[in-house]
Amino acid sequence: MRIETVGYDHPDSKKLIDALQLEYVVRYGEEDVTVVDPVEFQPPNGLFLVGYRDGLAVASGGWRIHDGKESGFRDGDAEIKRMYIVPEARGNGLARRLLAELETTASLAGRKRLVLETGTRQPEAISLYTSSGYTEMEKFGVYRDDPLSRCFAKDL
Repeated sequence: MRIETVGYDHPDSKKLIDALQLEYVVRYGEEDVTVVDPVEFQPPNGLFLVGYRDGLAVASGGWRIHDGKESGFRDGDAEIKRMYIVPEARGNGLARRLLAELETTASLAGRKRLVLETGTRQPEAISLYTSSGYTEMEKFGVYRDDPLSRCFAKDL
């Protein structure tokens, strides 16, 4: 897989994000309503990546900075958002590779910790994060009171 930095609003990003939102509808009955501004994923405040295999966009994910002024966050945090692998490309280590690239780029940008929110109806995501060194943390964001929500963090 070739990983490229692109805009959150790049056509390939939009295609993958739309597919992810449809998956949320299947798993949770609705799209993710977290407010996301494409500007948040522009360096130096964030980054968005798309992975390509055989010329096709098959993976996406990004991070955006958060600091201690927001509930649940510490100075130096970056939040992972919109991490997704198309179903036909799953099971090949692409998610782990993309996650490693997100960790590397966030660290190189001076971020100290990555945080993320996922849900109990995404057991494969929870397994990826916990096997990659992420531990459960205080819930944050719009789903902090949702019993299906789980938040994780990893020091970089």
